[in-house]
Amino acid sequence: MRGQWPAGSPSVAAGRRVAALVPRAGLALTCSSVPDVLLATDADWIHDEVDAVLGDEDSKVVRVRAGREVQGAVEALQPGLVILDLQIGNMGGVATALALQQSFEATIRVRPPILLLLDRPSDVFLARRSLAEGWLVKPLDSFRLRRASRALLAGDTYHEPSGLATA
Repeated sequence: MRGQWPAGSPSVAAGRRVAALVPRAGLALTCSSVPDVLLATDADWIHDEVDAVLGDEDSKVVRVRAGREVQGAVEALQPGLVILDLQIGNMGGVATALALQQSFEATIRVRPPILLLLDRPSDVFLARRSLAEGWLVKPLDSFRLRRASRALLAGDTYHEPSGLATA
């Protein structure tokens, strides 16, 4: 499958293009200037939607299927944006976001921004505690996903409008 991170792979194959972290302030992004994205989800439809919106010939959406694979994939790929589904196998999006934050704090590096994909508006309670810079409530649409990714890559936060995020 295109953009698939092999399960258990410790590193990216030799010769593969690895994107550098994008400076997180003052960027004016177009659709074609979105850097590589790491997506953690076990749902094929989410991967298809995110790849259709953010993937193109200049950037790719690389997918992992488990939260425990995110740390290694971030280290190897250095994506500009990490998108985490709320429920990913046995380590969900909130736990993965917290573990990623803790890992980067321990090494005093700047972590790529994290966008959480929530199942319902009441999950905002969890998202606020995850240290993620942004979140969207599913179902996804291209307009909201593009707007959220641009905001996060520019160093801002993105949260659903209050009307969508209340339950």
